[in-house]
Amino acid sequence: MSAETGVPLARVCWLLVAPRSTIYARRGKALESCGATPERVPRGPRPQVSDDALLAMIREVIHQAPFAGEGHRKVTARLRRERKVCGGRKRVLRLMRQAGLLAPQRARGRRKPRPHDGTIIPSAPDLLWGTDATMAYTRDDGWVWAFVAVDHFSAEAWATVAKRGDRFAATEPIYDAVRQRFGKVTPDVARGIACRHDWGPQYTSGHFQGALRWLGIEAPPAFAGEPPCNGCAERFIRTLKEQCLWARTYADLDDLRTAVCAFVERYNTQWLIERHGHRTPREAYALVRQVVAA
Repeated sequence: MSAETGVPLARVCWLLVAPRSTIYARRGKALESCGATPERVPRGPRPQVSDDALLAMIREVIHQAPFAGEGHRKVTARLRRERKVCGGRKRVLRLMRQAGLLAPQRARGRRKPRPHDGTIIPSAPDLLWGTDATMAYTRDDGWVWAFVAVDHFSAEAWATVAKRGDRFAATEPIYDAVRQRFGKVTPDVARGIACRHDWGPQYTSGHFQGALRWLGIEAPPAFAGEPPCNGCAERFIRTLKEQCLWARTYADLDDLRTAVCAFVERYNTQWLIERHGHRTPREAYALVRQVVAA
């Protein structure tokens, strides 16, 4: 509102063809020259929850989260899922940054040209699985193996721990996935599924390849720099290491096997997947099944 005429400032600026930003900037300089600080009011509607109250909720969500190192996106999703607080993602990011609650991240390097613009996410579950392996250390049994299988669509995972990283242990997570999806392990029960794997000796062995053929699963290998790669299994292994394998020192093989089984169940039921609207892998799979059944 113009103090001289009582006419709204927007109309005065429109008649004079003058930008309002110039008027506001000159007013601010005039107040600063007089020693006064201009009042800055954030634009938009006032939020229902103050910054202090929202920050307290953020700290509680981080403390009660079943996983470590979750970023502002998942904190925002958990606020909506568990506390029905619809805080803006950028607002949550600002508060977490100011309070030092963001997880440390590696510095980004210069972006390199992508070898392809494809995707490894299929259009439905039980079309493409991925499998890979890693190693973990135990105090009594030394280095042991962890084999995983992941559904590329829903990100649901299965894992097994074995003393030897041989071809027999490599098939165990595949059998677990088949039992959970189809109820039993029989010939051709999983026909229509492709299983992506690398060129490790366990996966190129006759036993592993024969087991997949017996189940009716195709076995196309992964190629570096190509769309049908093994990225989903590798990403789950990274999560498994950060949240479980590297979390503490394990006594022996049984101790590690118990911890991995508990983590996989917690991951499938509580880990939030952003591409599924921050749903868990089990929720994403169940939602697709409901749509197909309808």
